[in-house]
Amino acid sequence: MPEPLRILLVEDEPAIADAVVWSLGQEGFQVAWASTIADGLARLSDGIRLVLLDVGLPDGSGLDACREIRRRHPALPVVFLSARGSETDKVVGLEIGGDDYVVKPFSPRELVARVRARLRDRSAGEPAPMDAPEARIWNPCRETEFERDPAGRRFRFRGAELVLTPAETRILENLVAQPGRILSRSELLERALGEDSPSLERTIDAHMKTLRSKLRDIAPDADPIETRRGFGYAARRSA
Repeated sequence: MPEPLRILLVEDEPAIADAVVWSLGQEGFQVAWASTIADGLARLSDGIRLVLLDVGLPDGSGLDACREIRRRHPALPVVFLSARGSETDKVVGLEIGGDDYVVKPFSPRELVARVRARLRDRSAGEPAPMDAPEARIWNPCRETEFERDPAGRRFRFRGAELVLTPAETRILENLVAQPGRILSRSELLERALGEDSPSLERTIDAHMKTLRSKLRDIAPDADPIETRRGFGYAARRSA
C-alpha cells in the first residue's frame, strides 16, 4: 500500500486547522500542522509534497514565508489560504510564487479539489533522477530557443536549466507546443491551470512575470515570449 502524501499546513487558527486536517485526512492525505512560520519552515522536508500557507501569521507574513520556501524548494507547490480575497491580493500571492490562492471561508470539497490539482501538476512535472540516461537528453522545442527533457518535463533556455513551479511549467509547455500562436489568457488559464484555478486572467500575468524574470536571469537581453497587449502570449519563433 503506497505511503499517504504528506502536506504541510501553516495556519494559526486551530478551528480552521482542525477542519483542514480532518478533511484532507478523510481523503487519505497525511497533514503536518504548524501554527507559525518558524515551525513550518523547520518541518519542511523532502517528504512534504505541498504546502498550505496562511497569509497572516503570528510571526510574520505568509508571503515572506513563500519566498523562503521557494528559495529552499523551487518546485514545491504552495497554496495560500487567506481571508483577503481581492483581485490584488490574489495576484500578489501568485507573483510572490504561490501556485494557487484559496479564500476563506472555503468548503472542504473546494480545498481538496485544489490540493489534488496542484499535486497533479507536481507529479507531472517532477524531474527524472539525475543519474538516469533520460535526464541527459534535451530535445529542441521546435522553432524556439527552448529545450525540453521528455522524461521529466524540465526545460532549458540557451543551455541553462530553468527551475520552474508546476504552473510555470504548464504555461511554458502550452506556449512552446504552438510557437508563434498567440494564446489568450483565458486559454492559458484553462489549459495550464485547470478549471478549478482562480478564475482571474491576471493569474496568468502573475505567473508570466515570474517566468520572464527567470528567463532574464539567464539572458538579460532575451525576449523569447511575445506579449500581445490586451490578449495573450506566444512563444517567439527563433531566427
